[in-house]
Amino acid sequence: MRNLFRSRIFWIAFIGCVVGLLLPLKVSGYILGLLTVAYYFGVFSMAWDLLFGFAGEVNFGPTFLIGLGAYTAGILNGYGVPVYPCIAAGAVMAVIGGVVLALPALRLRGPYFGLTTLVAVLIMMNLIVVFAGFTGGEIGLTVPDVLSVDTDTNYYIALIFMIISGAILYALSRSPVGLILQASGQDPIEAGALGFNVTKHKMTAFVISAFFSGLAGALLVFYMGTASVGTLVSISVGVQVIIAAVLGGRRTIIGAAIGSIFLIAAGEALRPFGELSTFIVSAVALVVILFVPSGLLGILTRRGEHA
Repeated sequence: MRNLFRSRIFWIAFIGCVVGLLLPLKVSGYILGLLTVAYYFGVFSMAWDLLFGFAGEVNFGPTFLIGLGAYTAGILNGYGVPVYPCIAAGAVMAVIGGVVLALPALRLRGPYFGLTTLVAVLIMMNLIVVFAGFTGGEIGLTVPDVLSVDTDTNYYIALIFMIISGAILYALSRSPVGLILQASGQDPIEAGALGFNVTKHKMTAFVISAFFSGLAGALLVFYMGTASVGTLVSISVGVQVIIAAVLGGRRTIIGAAIGSIFLIAAGEALRPFGELSTFIVSAVALVVILFVPSGLLGILTRRGEHA
């Protein structure tokens, strides 16, 4: 506990949480709406960082798990199922889909795991269009219910969810399981020789990542009131999740949330520049990724400290 209070990362996270809790007193509802989405994307990126940063598996299709959670929750709600059972069902379906995908994919080596996850996203996008009667197709799925109509309530739900998710994922990354995952990701052969079940631990990481991704996707769909390929499942959304995690700092968990908030906030601040805003944000992200391996969190801590 003493080491925790001496950690710069802990105090950055603590101050960030305090500021986040006080923001509704100072900023407009529009800004709170942007941050609400950013917090859910922060959970997406933290869940992705657990799998990539520690287990060493590059999931090019994080939106497959996000989409499973979101569409399962949205479709069930359309049939009259209450919001919270829908959210739970979305998380469970993401875990089931994650296991079905990971069982064969984890047997592959090199880039093939990542390609398998990418193909899964493309298949899901096609299925959404084919079964438009259930999913809304390219137009999108309208969700009858929402978490709340109050901006502040929606904001606090997203913030508290991100804080709890981040605390759990951070604690897991610092636990013996996290150390085994890190060893498995860096040298799976040596980790196996030491007696660790590499596949089992990577499967565990995939399941945990799937759970938080699906849960966040289900919550987000009830905040937005709709689900569509362009907002939740497309490859470009997955790329944003990945960039945020790497930009914030690989193998940090908390840095992934910072990266997500930075990307969405910077994109909005530079909106007056039109199409040039995407180029500016992408250029900044590229510079940080290339020249500051520890990411934005490394800049904030002024050293390459990892979570």
